[in-house]
Amino acid sequence: MAAGCQPVPEGAPDASVPVASGDRFGTDAHLAPSRPDAVLRYADHPRGFAELRLPEGDGPFPLAVIFHGGCWKAGIANQAYMAPLATRWQNLGIATINVDYREVGDGGGWPGSFADWAAAGELLNRVVADYPVDPARITLVGHSAGALPAQWLAQRQDDRGPLGPRDPLAVRAAIVLDGPADVGAERAAFDALCEFSAVDPFMGGDPAAQPDRYGALGAAPLALEELLFVQAVLPAAPTAAQEAIRAGGTRLEIRANPQASHFDILTPGADAYRANEPAMLKVLRGWNPAGETL
Repeated sequence: MAAGCQPVPEGAPDASVPVASGDRFGTDAHLAPSRPDAVLRYADHPRGFAELRLPEGDGPFPLAVIFHGGCWKAGIANQAYMAPLATRWQNLGIATINVDYREVGDGGGWPGSFADWAAAGELLNRVVADYPVDPARITLVGHSAGALPAQWLAQRQDDRGPLGPRDPLAVRAAIVLDGPADVGAERAAFDALCEFSAVDPFMGGDPAAQPDRYGALGAAPLALEELLFVQAVLPAAPTAAQEAIRAGGTRLEIRANPQASHFDILTPGADAYRANEPAMLKVLRGWNPAGETL
């Protein structure tokens, strides 16, 4: 595994272009993305990098670890379309790591994508050691297909998991932006959002063919203090998923935005984003024991 800060390798997505391929996966950001303060390598393949943005000041800053969507299919999206959101939060005092990763078609899927997400999680140790971020205020953020790593990294896994048994990542919270809570239970809705079969190619088969894989990602407690869903096209998480999350002691909030598009909720300047930004910032900035925002 490579270490240190390096330029984005030749052939990797251009971080300065906040548009994904295809109108459905692009976004009119209303905000030019800032240049990353560093590009951090977590793996040797071309997509094994993450962009770090730091606010002005001394810190320590809350940290958002951002995972893009794209239906887990290579060629649809990359980290670039999340850069305007990362920049907006940077301007509001939140440090951000905007992660790219492999998808179906370039080495991702089960288990490649999970290996990338786990390696990006391990990158946090280096970030905490080398940059002014607060390890007690780390939030995993995922849009669309990125909802999976934002929750999977906080879930304990057994032998059925894509990487075998593993402990949850030590983070405080997570934010899901119009993504699923349970890949198997929401398979039809997510495929409809993508407008093609996205789940089965990613999982390596349907639930009948791969019951253990879907079981490993099913409704389960998460090692999080709080989890915020900001939904738009996708419905609220299934009842079983909500119950499992709350049973683990996680504070769960679900905000519905039925008139918003899949991208409005993450686009700085869009009405739906403005309506939900205070709730997101409250999670990102954290809570003290008295229940007040830090």
